[in-house]
Amino acid sequence: MTAARRVLIVDDDAALRCSLVEQLERDGEFACCDCDTGSRALELAAALHFDAFLLAAALADGNGWELARRMRSVAGAAPIILLTELGADLPRPPLAGSADDQIAKPLRIGELVARLRAHLGRAAARIGPYAFDPDAKLLIAESTGREVRLTEKETAILDYLYRAGDRVTGRETLLGEVWGYQAGIATHTLETHIYRLRQKIERDPGRAEILVTAPGGYRLAP
Repeated sequence: MTAARRVLIVDDDAALRCSLVEQLERDGEFACCDCDTGSRALELAAALHFDAFLLAAALADGNGWELARRMRSVAGAAPIILLTELGADLPRPPLAGSADDQIAKPLRIGELVARLRAHLGRAAARIGPYAFDPDAKLLIAESTGREVRLTEKETAILDYLYRAGDRVTGRETLLGEVWGYQAGIATHTLETHIYRLRQKIERDPGRAEILVTAPGGYRLAP
């Protein structure tokens, strides 16, 4: 089993930190440590090994951009992702020798995990008879090599369900994670995407064996 990637989360919003730790650690892919100030973050980065860093762009004791520059000397090549406020007028990556990437709040865990995996070079997962590469938006049938191209939303749906393991994910939860809780998208939009996904990946889309409907929502069959 691959060791969990260690992530340091730095934000003065305690509720956000708690939520991120819970969601990132849920499937064992990441192991998190968190703190609320830049000074403590620098102490932790110097004392412990981390594979990636999530830094709020605004902190009570300083600026996340400056913290990212200072942390680079102790973080080495580990990716640094800034958590910015929605609509903030900030430069796009590359970020002037400090952070490697940025993502706006409110955070969607699926997008955040995809960014972390992209920077950390995660290997393809397995979904049914397919190798799943979310970064390439691609499924590859392992027996034949057939490629199944996915849309961005299809990739996000599969990625979230994959991380949920054998747990059922409710429709509202999936809508919120893939489209955003403020998007006002109706459940029939999700159902349409599920239908199209099954057309692509199931032997018999009318009798799903991979992306199955369960009481309360959807899950991927083991």
